[in-house]
Amino acid sequence: MIKRKDRKMTNHLQRFSHFVSLGNSGSKEDVDKLMDTLFIKDDLATKKLVDYALSLVRTKKGIKRIRYYLFKGSPIQRNYAALYFRRNGNTNLLKRALRKRLIDWDQGFAT
Repeated sequence: MIKRKDRKMTNHLQRFSHFVSLGNSGSKEDVDKLMDTLFIKDDLATKKLVDYALSLVRTKKGIKRIRYYLFKGSPIQRNYAALYFRRNGNTNLLKRALRKRLIDWDQGFAT
């Protein structure tokens, strides 16, 4: 018999694996799923999972899609996109978003 605590841990591990899979795939659709998750479940654990999964995106299509969210996303999506590009050192893109007032200085450049 599986204990409730063990089931809960299994569910957490499956959820983590799912997010990692989305980030590693880096497809446009999977980046959309990650960004949409920010609206579906508004809790700290989910936000951290989305942040981590986005950090795994390395495909051209995935990066292009994150760029889309930097310029056309909702405020929270722009925030996560800015964090992605800041971590990857793409300051020119962040400066452009800042000039367009899509992000503020803290989102793009605070350490």
